[in-house]
Amino acid sequence: MDTLSTFYPVLATLAAYLIGSLSFAVIVSKLMGLNDPRTFGSKNPGATNVLRSGSKKAAILTLVLDALKGLVPVVLVQSFGKPYGLADGTVAMVGLAAFVGHLYPVFFKFVGGKGVATALGVLLGLHWALGLLCVASFAIVVFFFRYVSLASIVAGFFAPVAYLFGDRVLWSVDRYTIIMLVVMALLLAMRHSANIIRLVKGSEPKLGEKKTEVQPHAAIKSKKHR
Repeated sequence: MDTLSTFYPVLATLAAYLIGSLSFAVIVSKLMGLNDPRTFGSKNPGATNVLRSGSKKAAILTLVLDALKGLVPVVLVQSFGKPYGLADGTVAMVGLAAFVGHLYPVFFKFVGGKGVATALGVLLGLHWALGLLCVASFAIVVFFFRYVSLASIVAGFFAPVAYLFGDRVLWSVDRYTIIMLVVMALLLAMRHSANIIRLVKGSEPKLGEKKTEVQPHAAIKSKKHR
């Protein structure tokens, strides 16, 4: 048992990565008979691009499932991991692995989404208050600036700050978790690099503004028949 216990953190991390690699934007779209989100709009396999297919139900389902990818592995390790030697360091590794799995899914040629929903799931798994604080920071930025991409990046970097300030009030700060949150924020910003460039140039569309990107095939066909 002692020999096997040394492999449990590795197995848990690998399992979290594989769960994160399930690209629900693609899976849900296929099951609901929609176009592959990697072929239209921003070509990003995420809930926002699924929404461009015209199905709110598919977009909401994608959002929830992507969040659960981050939440479930973290909660499982926190709840049942201690008897198997899965401490705080493993919780951090599992959370990061699920997030990286979404960004670079092994099942989908390592082409994944931007990770906002999965990051939220990880934060909620660590502590519900941490998740809600980051949601609040996201909402504030969107309300005042109307840039979803900017709000996502700000919320990502706000997470480690909020975690540090919550020490001994809501939770006990763990160094591994701090590292994980900082790495997640950096990866989140990296995945939004194109958005950052557009923000600097002033060409990033605000919330509610229509994009002039390639539309889903179904939408193109419907316009031709009008």
